[in-house]
Amino acid sequence: MNLQAALHLIYPPQCLTCDELVTSDFGLCGSCWRQTPFITGLVCDKCGTPLPGSEADNDALCDDCLTIERPWSRGRAAIMYRDNGRSLVLALKHGDRLDLARPAAGWLLQAAAPILDRAMLVAPVPLYWMRLLKRRYNQAALLSSSMARLAGLDHCPDLLRRSRQTHSQEGRSRDDRFANMQGALSVHPRQAAKLRGRHVLLVDDVMTSGATLASGAQACLAGGAAAVSVLALTRVTKDQ
Repeated sequence: MNLQAALHLIYPPQCLTCDELVTSDFGLCGSCWRQTPFITGLVCDKCGTPLPGSEADNDALCDDCLTIERPWSRGRAAIMYRDNGRSLVLALKHGDRLDLARPAAGWLLQAAAPILDRAMLVAPVPLYWMRLLKRRYNQAALLSSSMARLAGLDHCPDLLRRSRQTHSQEGRSRDDRFANMQGALSVHPRQAAKLRGRHVLLVDDVMTSGATLASGAQACLAGGAAAVSVLALTRVTKDQ
């Protein structure tokens, strides 16, 4: 503790997204906190998007999840993909801000609390190997590893693999996104035995249409998983 206090005197903790001083490491200043749209209150039980109404409403679903067949059981997201939420996820994804995985794990754990199962197997959505070599890390794996450690859950970073390179999902329609991801993910043969009979929690950095998570969930269920739930750091909503 003395060493920690001495380090804070020399290097005072700063906000994750600006230079403002804060009281603890890996924190947000008041201004950045207000600009970070954390998802609270009533949410869709399948995808985590915010909904109007009372939290007492159980198993509420958004319009998309009423019309799209989701292969997973339940889902949650921590932050809306706008304002500082968008800045944080882009910094983690493209800005080499690996330090953001630690506070993000806490936000993910809080969001996922209603759907967590102590016997869950946590796994990230994988990158294609060429993209992983270029980026040097998989942001979804950083998030899933940190969250699983914090929650005390089993983690399998290579449970899934991308069997083919997919085009970017950016700018595509919902139908095109699902077509692009069809059959793109599969269970890694080395991890097939670990998957069978387990409830899998798939983690990704952004959920837009849900096409990528759907591909992963289908692969897990085909490989023998008992159930699949999903968790995203940020959620893109219809008005964005």
